[in-house]
Amino acid sequence: MNSTIQNKMSQMKLHGMLRSYQSMLSANHHHGLTHDEVLNTLIQSEWEERENKKISRNLRLAKFRYGASIEEINFTAARGLDKTQVLRLADTSFIGKKENILITGATGVGKSYLASALGNQACQSGYRTLYFNTQKLFTKLKMLKADGSYTREIARIEKYDLLILDDFGLAHLDNTARMFLLEIIEDRHGRKSTIISSQLPVAQWYEVIGESTVADAILDRMVHTAHRIELKGDSMRKK
Repeated sequence: MNSTIQNKMSQMKLHGMLRSYQSMLSANHHHGLTHDEVLNTLIQSEWEERENKKISRNLRLAKFRYGASIEEINFTAARGLDKTQVLRLADTSFIGKKENILITGATGVGKSYLASALGNQACQSGYRTLYFNTQKLFTKLKMLKADGSYTREIARIEKYDLLILDDFGLAHLDNTARMFLLEIIEDRHGRKSTIISSQLPVAQWYEVIGESTVADAILDRMVHTAHRIELKGDSMRKK
């Protein structure tokens, strides 16, 4: 009977339940449990198994630049980082509210790490997250535009709960990149959350985007109601 049950669990891909059942049999614990307790243990094990697989899948698909975590963030005063603000954002409620985060600061101060840490936290909370270096994303989209798969990629990006655009503003946008950014922000506005990190202060983004009408449209959707984090201090890479 036990062998038959285990085979059926395996065939149904109830791997968490199977491992828990095998553990109970080997330790001979099941005799001391009621039917309800056995059932609850098996279901809980299967639920945890699936949740862990979901988190692992989210982390793999996100393709973060850093394996960052909130616990390892340096909150020294010189960085100008508000620990209370970061921890509130780390509860990922901003994603449920479809809010955005803008992270700015000089090169090396930890913008990408912070963005990745918040993204990692989102994955842990069950949110589908996608990370891009902004310039590489625009290059990729230009290639996809040429082979006809651009629309499919834009639709894929739109579905993610959280999009991270890292290193925004390293170069002025040409007309093609400008329209890419507008379409991405427009698709996500009020529906999904976006984190943008940049070496440039937000006040300089208008000039980087160029073309006043498009810049106004993008910044109006991204900036005014976003959470802002401005990192200060020396480069963390030097340390």
